[in-house]
Amino acid sequence: FKDSSILENNMVQTQASSAGTLSSVIFVLPGLLMMGYWQEFPFWQTVLICASGGTLGVLFTIPLRRAMVVNSDLPYPEGVAAAEILKAGNNNESDSGVKDIAYGGIFAATVAFFTNALRVMSDSASAWFSNGKALFQLPMGFSLALVGAGYLIGIVGGLAMLFGTFLAWGIAVPYFTATGDMPTDASIVSYAMAEWKTKVRFIGVGTIGIAAIWTLLILLKPMIEGMIHSFRMLKGSQAESEHRIDIDLSPKTIIYILLATVVLIVISLYHFVATAPISAELAILLVVVCTLLAVLIGFFVAAASGYMAGLVGSSSSPISGIGIISVIVISLVLVTIGKSSGLFETADGQKFLTALTLFTASIVLTTATISNDNLQDLKTGLLVEATPWRQQVALIIGCFVGALVIAPVLEILYHAYGFTGALPRPDMDPTQALSAPQATIMTTISQGIFTNHLEWTYILTGVGLGIVLIIVDAFMRKTSKGRFALPVLAVGIGIYLPPSINMPVVVGAVMAWLITRNIKSYAKRTNDTEVEKKAERFGTLFAAGLIVGESLMGVILAFIIAASVTSGGSEAPLALELKNWDNIGELLGLAVFIFGIFVFISRVLRAKRSK
Repeated sequence: FKDSSILENNMVQTQASSAGTLSSVIFVLPGLLMMGYWQEFPFWQTVLICASGGTLGVLFTIPLRRAMVVNSDLPYPEGVAAAEILKAGNNNESDSGVKDIAYGGIFAATVAFFTNALRVMSDSASAWFSNGKALFQLPMGFSLALVGAGYLIGIVGGLAMLFGTFLAWGIAVPYFTATGDMPTDASIVSYAMAEWKTKVRFIGVGTIGIAAIWTLLILLKPMIEGMIHSFRMLKGSQAESEHRIDIDLSPKTIIYILLATVVLIVISLYHFVATAPISAELAILLVVVCTLLAVLIGFFVAAASGYMAGLVGSSSSPISGIGIISVIVISLVLVTIGKSSGLFETADGQKFLTALTLFTASIVLTTATISNDNLQDLKTGLLVEATPWRQQVALIIGCFVGALVIAPVLEILYHAYGFTGALPRPDMDPTQALSAPQATIMTTISQGIFTNHLEWTYILTGVGLGIVLIIVDAFMRKTSKGRFALPVLAVGIGIYLPPSINMPVVVGAVMAWLITRNIKSYAKRTNDTEVEKKAERFGTLFAAGLIVGESLMGVILAFIIAASVTSGGSEAPLALELKNWDNIGELLGLAVFIFGIFVFISRVLRAKRSK
């Protein structure tokens, strides 16, 4: 906003960010419809889930801010990008950087329009190979926004994700396809993808889980120091001397808000449990246990999600993987209660416990998503010298505003599309239903635990792999004196996420490393001390433009598609129905992607020519 200060614009961005992030509750909540426990999204229960979980996410990021943002070298790519945009918009100089953001934004938005709206270009391509029965994939995604995120992440995180992708598609998938039998009616692509989804991804879940626990242990000391610092402020010993950019919400305020949030969680769980035909004593026990699980697991996933967002960015952070871990832990606890109370012995009791698991996990997931996004916002605030406690208030307000919007939006999506296995009307076309893959997999896992059909082998394999990688990472850091590392979370992310998401991030990270080497060599030859700063700024701004441009086009297209569907139209109203276009679309996507890389490089290397 032209007439607003950078801090006012930052507050608007902060509040809008937290409100929009709550939409990730769709990763779990539709599971209650898919299993037939709900027939709609109850408004107030959905609001309470989003508001209480989101508020926990904000509160838990407060002690994490000092450890993960202020005293950390985590890149936080989206947070840095947002800060550069705010600075550029507040700078009246001719070389404010607005052009770089505009060029990147317009370019990425245009590519996204041709890809996702007109559908004349593919967003990914893969080459498949076989050696006997073993299947290999050489993947590539064409998202320019993810290239920008990779550029900001850096080479260490990028190579770790590449290693995870190699473990998945160079070792695990070939092994499982070589030792299994492909169904006669399946293609090699569908067979390999099924092996990845049902086996390899769970290895990634185990790796992410153990890496998240290890990360939490590493961060425990700085987090405690941050909390001690905050409690010192409660006594007023440092409040006067501290600069405003280092003041969080007071511990007293945090405790009051936390207690109020816990009350909201208790209310939401009570109304959910009250509909089940169980004794009052068992109902109270389940409410208390699930409340404790939501809060305790919420703090754990807040730390893990915040670290992942700082390491690889919010766009690439595997929130659904964190959700799966939460579902497993909650299910195991409720299985114990169900067996001791006799509730586990009936099919209805198992169905109720499965539904309660998903309901509780929804609260945890909103905590994770808000933590994942809010630390990016706090990084932005740090870079533009915003006041943390004001940001934290704005984030909480955003959670409540977003919660009021999410419930009706989910209901509209349900009645417009339906979800796989849950259609609101019998005359709806099931092929047009939203697949909600994350909700499907979490529902399947929870049902598998309660029916004792979950395959634990792959998850435990991932845990073992994670332990080995943690040891390797520690050895690399010690022997190289910190120069080399293998972030285990990033490796787990590489295994868990689709390769079409991983590869553009890797390309951006490698590109940043090559550009940096080139610029440093040039600076050494010419004694130009400013060229490195210029190149870093140009690259950050253009990367920010790519991220913003593609994201905005996604939002615009979502409105267009929603309007089309609600009026009885197509889910792809702007798509050009081109026959026999798949191969051409992939080639066009690849060509434009390569062109985008060259444009990016030229925008950064112009630092050599600028004076």
